[in-house]
Amino acid sequence: MEDVGPKLRSTRLAQGLSVTFVAKQAGVTKGFISLAERGKTRVSVPVLLRICEVLGISIGSLFTYPDEPIVHGGIPLYMGGVDLQEYLLTPHDEKWVQVMRTTMQPGGGSDGAYTLDAESIFVVVLQGQISLDVDGDIRILNTGDSTTFSARTPHNWFNPLSTESQVMWVISPPLPLVGEATTTANRDRG
Repeated sequence: MEDVGPKLRSTRLAQGLSVTFVAKQAGVTKGFISLAERGKTRVSVPVLLRICEVLGISIGSLFTYPDEPIVHGGIPLYMGGVDLQEYLLTPHDEKWVQVMRTTMQPGGGSDGAYTLDAESIFVVVLQGQISLDVDGDIRILNTGDSTTFSARTPHNWFNPLSTESQVMWVISPPLPLVGEATTTANRDRG
């Protein structure tokens, strides 16, 4: 969250939006926005997506993308959630898929349901287990298991084990780098 927070703040300031406005539209407190902009709090995936919607940006615009065709280990990224580390494995010019690796500590996960501005999500468990809730359809995936679902369907996930779990996500098409989100929050900024 350390490098995402300043990006959120600079975007908010560039648009002339107040902390109060962003907080109200995102459904959080002013103090929470302030802490998030300083990288001093954890943000769930759904809340980070709502903040991005209020700012009119894609969550993909917050990522630092690899420039080379070979990605060594991945570029750390923050997409929200708790007790996890995520790495972007595809370069910035990849047009068809976006691949991320997520390592979750016990109980770590998305911390709430969300949707993405993409069509399809494929996930495979590399190690451990993930409990994935796709709009009420609970899918327990163990090492080697995989599933595919619509990115536009509300979903959340967590590691139910007492040991670390690791998954790989493939999102198609990639999350937009830029572009205005089409949400009620943005249309009402006026």
